[in-house]
Amino acid sequence: MVALGPPSRTLRALLRELRYWSAATDRPYRDTAAYRYLVEAFRAHRVTSEKLCRAQHELHFQAATYLCLLRSTRNHVALHQEFHGKGERSVQEAAGVVGLTLPQQPGGKGWES
Repeated sequence: MVALGPPSRTLRALLRELRYWSAATDRPYRDTAAYRYLVEAFRAHRVTSEKLCRAQHELHFQAATYLCLLRSTRNHVALHQEFHGKGERSVQEAAGVVGLTLPQQPGGKGWES
């Protein structure tokens, strides 16, 4: 199993991802139910010096998995916006995408008739 690192780092990374998503909705991330749930859950499952709580480790693993989901979703949206299809392209645009140019017609337009 891969080491997860300290839970505080995972919580900070989760809150950072919530800030990214809340920037798109113009709503403060601290007003969301997700923020309140994360903070309450991490506070409830803190490890003290007297006990080692299995539930805390399970929560940390779930939080790390959720963090991976949020990061992957954000990266997917960014890639989709950059490379999504723009519909049907003209022959000249399609040639330009791959670095080619169309040959010039002799006599300009209308030479066929």
